Amino acid sequence: MDASSLPLPLKDILFFSFLFLLLHYLFSLLFPTTSKSTSSNLPPGPRGYPVVGCLPLLGANPHHSLAHLARQYGPIMHLKMGKHHVIVASTASAARVFLKALDAYFSDRPVDAAPIRLAYGAHDLVFAQYSPRWKLLRKICNLHMLGPKALETNSKIRRSEMAHMVRSMHDSSQRGEPVKLIEMLSALLANIIGQVALSRRVFDTANAEAAEFKDMVVELFKEGGKFNMGDYIPAFVWLDVQGLEKRMKELQRRFDEMLTRMVREHEMSAAEREGSPDLLDIATAYMHEETRDGVRLTHVNIKGLLLNLLAAGTDTTSTTIEWAVAELLQNPSILKRVQAEMDSVIGRDRRFEESDISNLPYLRAICKETFRKHPSTPLSLPRLCTQDCQADSYFIPKNSRLLLNIWAIGRDPDMWENPLEFNPDRFMTPKGTTIEPNGNHFELITFGAGRRMCAGDRMGVLMVEFALGTLLHCFDLELPKGVELNMDEAFGLALPKAVPVSAVLKPRLAAHAYL
Repeated sequence: MDASSLPLPLKDILFFSFLFLLLHYLFSLLFPTTSKSTSSNLPPGPRGYPVVGCLPLLGANPHHSLAHLARQYGPIMHLKMGKHHVIVASTASAARVFLKALDAYFSDRPVDAAPIRLAYGAHDLVFAQYSPRWKLLRKICNLHMLGPKALETNSKIRRSEMAHMVRSMHDSSQRGEPVKLIEMLSALLANIIGQVALSRRVFDTANAEAAEFKDMVVELFKEGGKFNMGDYIPAFVWLDVQGLEKRMKELQRRFDEMLTRMVREHEMSAAEREGSPDLLDIATAYMHEETRDGVRLTHVNIKGLLLNLLAAGTDTTSTTIEWAVAELLQNPSILKRVQAEMDSVIGRDRRFEESDISNLPYLRAICKETFRKHPSTPLSLPRLCTQDCQADSYFIPKNSRLLLNIWAIGRDPDMWENPLEFNPDRFMTPKGTTIEPNGNHFELITFGAGRRMCAGDRMGVLMVEFALGTLLHCFDLELPKGVELNMDEAFGLALPKAVPVSAVLKPRLAAHAYL
């Protein structure tokens, strides 16, 4: 028998099979099957490179790079990233097209490495597919934590936790110690969420466990916001060229240990809450009974929901407040003006209360201006197009990914005069006072809009106004001697400051107001 007729060894068969599949995949990227007429109707965008497409164009700050590209290609832009079509909306009018007129087509999310590794395989609220289970999780949050009635019911918890933070800050001020604002604010927010969801404080105002939790949340938002090569070029998944898979798995392990402990301790204390269930009790009840739609929650859903509340509910809000403080330190005249407003309305004999917010238009304008210039989420979480559609005469293919450049929308010079300037007065005009970050005004969509708008928008706005107002009313702030203010950003799912703010606080109220 001729040696050439002998079968190949198994390892060679596997090698050539893999090579064939890889070449077939690369060929499909280089020569897509999309018809010429369809391709010509796609939104304009950069050509990109073979195989990787436009991924190398994103750089270290994708929101900056995409904003720059949008100035060249337009407010609705198409980029081919690996095998995926990505649509980027960079103006308020473009966002309105997708989140109002076409919202029903963009209500799902792609299930990539981040939701798989960091959000229990997208079995949480943030990344879950638009489905009865997602609707149930959102309903539970609205009824028991995030909706108007729940916010009113839980006002005493917020007031109590704010008092804890103020006393801790006052103690530091008496010792002359600089305060790391982000750590204090994260502990405040985590404890408020813990009281509502778990019926207990999660951390002391500032300790080692709280600092570790904050570090984990920062890492989660940092890793979760990166563009993972494996999400766009499946052949690269097993290579893990960026090391993301390894880091995300380890981070998920650490979070799971913490969340599993919290859920277990909560279940063991269930008898103590008989007759007054908290949010987690309500959610856990759906593990034992189905809804009319046949939905039954699991332990994974419960832990995923708790992760969403603790991570998203602390990081985005604390980051926004820190940016506001940084801007005020750079603009002392604005700081003096808002403190004068509070002194006029509240005086200095008592602390700031939530009921004061409606009487402080300049404080609210400062918060809106911070939402505009420093959105907590610079690029929206991606949405998935569920069917072919048309957007402003452009063809949008099914399974395209939609990104909103919220950072670019807030700095659009056609929408905002002198957009790089921090100017709260733009929200003090008759038109400006009507603009709210509630999903109805697309020039200020900090929390998104449409079906997948952030469920915590009301609580986010309230906590920024309440915590920032309390901080500015109770204390004068200044940088430690010899320290310069750094205004650089650190990109991720959120947009924190690259260098956190440490401030020296000086009490400005009557002594009894801090008790």
